[in-house]
This record gives sequence, structure tokens and C-alpha cells, in this order.
Amino acid sequence: MRVTIAGVEFRTPVIGASGTFGYGVEFEDLISFDRIGGFVTKGLSREPMKGNPTPRIIETAAGMMNAIGLQNMGVRAFIAEKLPKLQKLNTVVIANVFGFTVEDCIEVIHALNDAPGVAMYELNASCPNTSHGGMVFGTHPNMLFDLVKQCKAVSQRPLIVKLSPNVTDVGLMGQVVEDAGGDAVSLVNTFVSLAIDIETRKPRIANVTAGLSGPAIKPIAVRMVRDVWRTAKLPIFGLGGILRGEDAVEFMMAGAAAVQVGTASFADPRAVENIATGLKRWCASHDVAQVGSLTGSMI
Repeated sequence: MRVTIAGVEFRTPVIGASGTFGYGVEFEDLISFDRIGGFVTKGLSREPMKGNPTPRIIETAAGMMNAIGLQNMGVRAFIAEKLPKLQKLNTVVIANVFGFTVEDCIEVIHALNDAPGVAMYELNASCPNTSHGGMVFGTHPNMLFDLVKQCKAVSQRPLIVKLSPNVTDVGLMGQVVEDAGGDAVSLVNTFVSLAIDIETRKPRIANVTAGLSGPAIKPIAVRMVRDVWRTAKLPIFGLGGILRGEDAVEFMMAGAAAVQVGTASFADPRAVENIATGLKRWCASHDVAQVGSLTGSMI
């Protein structure tokens, strides 16, 4: 079940996605960390952020919408308060990084470079529910190239770039990341969406628009993983609506080297572990000796 991505070994290709797994320590009494591949932290910014006003999360017919607004404690508090505890969990920790400017992102990476216990960075170039910054980076090839190139230049660890699905050609964006020197990509982030309370005629989310995630987006996410796999020679972390081990198999067959589990953890805090177990059972029942052989194996 082990896979190696950008020089980092994961005991299973199933990991927790950013924004859905807290800072990791919250799950210490809920799951067995030695049964998952690792996790991605909440997005870390230069300074603490309160996020968007409420209501900022609602359930949908096949998933959920959220506009949390990247609420977090800030990178320095994370290093001082959370990271020492994470080092005891014996799992791969990926720090999600974001900023409203390139300089913001670089400063967060600089702070993390000096901190022990982080294996990789995931650069959020695709947040759909902030008023500026990430959304702009993730939808403009030239800006994305510049962001990735400058962040990679200062990064002392492998750099994953999280891509937006809110573009016309996600394969092109994957190629941009490769050309800029990124080590891997993760996709997809949430889709920009809108829900209206028909009694009040007002948006159901205070931010007006929000990011749609969950099973509703899975077929589109799988297609986008395939698009990037065909255009860029970078390892892919696939995500979007994964609920079972079979969903992970589908993403891997489309081209993903590993998968991230997000919305499922809201319904079941043990989802990441259960999906990892389900993937292992599927491989055993289908005589798959090495899970990595599934990557890109769609006929």
C-alpha cells in the first residue's frame, strides 16, 4: 500500500484533505494515524484570520457548501502550539499555505522551513470563497506560474499546488505548475456555487457564494484528474467526493498517485481511515500487489 510522491513515502495513498481535518491533533482520539497516509493541515496564513461571517456552511443534496473564509490561527501559532504535538503522531504532515499576495505565501513558507515535522507544502492557489488572492492566482496562467515559481524558489520541502476547477482548461493549469517547477498538484478544490432561501429571497450563505464539495462533484473531479494526468508529468493528489475505497480506486485509475478525503470526514470522523482500509481490501480482492500500479490504469 506504500506510495512515494516527490520523495515522501506514504504508508497508504489515502490522506486527510485540508480544511476538513483541522490541525490533525483534533483526530488523535478518533482514528489510528498509522492506518492513514497522512493529512493536510488547515490553510496557514501569515497572520491569524477569523474567516467569513456565519452562516458559512450548509448541507446540499449530495454534499455541502462552505465559505469558511480560511479561518486559522496563523503560521507562527501553528508552529508553536500544534506542530510539537503533531510530531508524536507518526504520520506525514503536509502544511497548507496561502496568502493574498505572493509575498504573503513566501513569508509563510519561510516560517515553515525552519520548523521540524513537516514533510511537504500544499500551496492553495484556488480558494473560491475569498474576495481576492487565491481565486485570482488559480484562474490566471501567468499569475499561477509566477506564484509557483517564486514559492518553489524559497521552499525547502516538496511543493504541491492545489488547482482550481473553476477554469476552462485544468490540464493547462497543471502544465503551468510543472513548467514553474512545482513537485505535484492536488485537485480539485471546490466549485463556486450559490444557494438561495426562496422564502427570504436571500443567499443561504453570508458570503453569498460558496464552495461546493462532496459526492456531487466526484465525476467532474475524476475527469479533471484525467485531464491533468494527460498533460503534465507531475504526481497528482485527487480529491472530490470520495466516500469509499472504490472511489479512491477510480481517482487512481484516472491518474492520481494518492487521494485526499475531505467532506466525508464531516459525516464520519473516521472516514479517512475507513477509506484507506476499503482501498486495501479492494486491492486484495482484485489481486493488486502494488497500489501504485492503479495510477493511470484506465483502459
